[in-house]
Amino acid sequence: MSTTAPGAVQVMTADDIRRALTRIAHEIIERNRGAEGLVLVGIQRRGAPMALRLGALIRQFEGVDVPVGTLDITLYRDDIRSRTPEVRATVMPVDLTGRTVVLVDEVFFTGRTVRAALDAVTDLGRPAAVRLAVLVDRGHRELPIRPDYVGRNLPTSLREHVSVLLEEIDGEDAVYIDKPDDEGEAA
Repeated sequence: MSTTAPGAVQVMTADDIRRALTRIAHEIIERNRGAEGLVLVGIQRRGAPMALRLGALIRQFEGVDVPVGTLDITLYRDDIRSRTPEVRATVMPVDLTGRTVVLVDEVFFTGRTVRAALDAVTDLGRPAAVRLAVLVDRGHRELPIRPDYVGRNLPTSLREHVSVLLEEIDGEDAVYIDKPDDEGEAA
């Protein structure tokens, strides 16, 4: 169960998240000119249920079942030595070669998670294209990577922390931003 810090401010409600994902699903279909050749790949942990939701929305709009996979990037991270790795499942229902892969994650920050995901995807096949869908883009890129589909741009300071809660994992849908008062707190 994920928790938010005391004093965190809610910046997206369940309805905001639903509307953002609906818009992203429409944008994916429009840019791809339909659902043909798409694969949605949720980055573990919260990207996975978001990818499933996007898949359900695309099925609702287009009447097509888009394959949905999950991707664990733990062993591809450049900070693996500074963490205790918790490896989760990578499940890919189809070969990625020649398909348009839409990576799905909850928050885009420095770009390092996406860089790791790109490495993991290329180990699984050679997609025709890779796109990125995120619920929240908070800025502060360290790598030249930008999301193609964004639910909400949320400018933040480096000290702030963005928490995305999803019903499937946390029991509620919401996005919070923690604005610490103490200069000594980490982001």
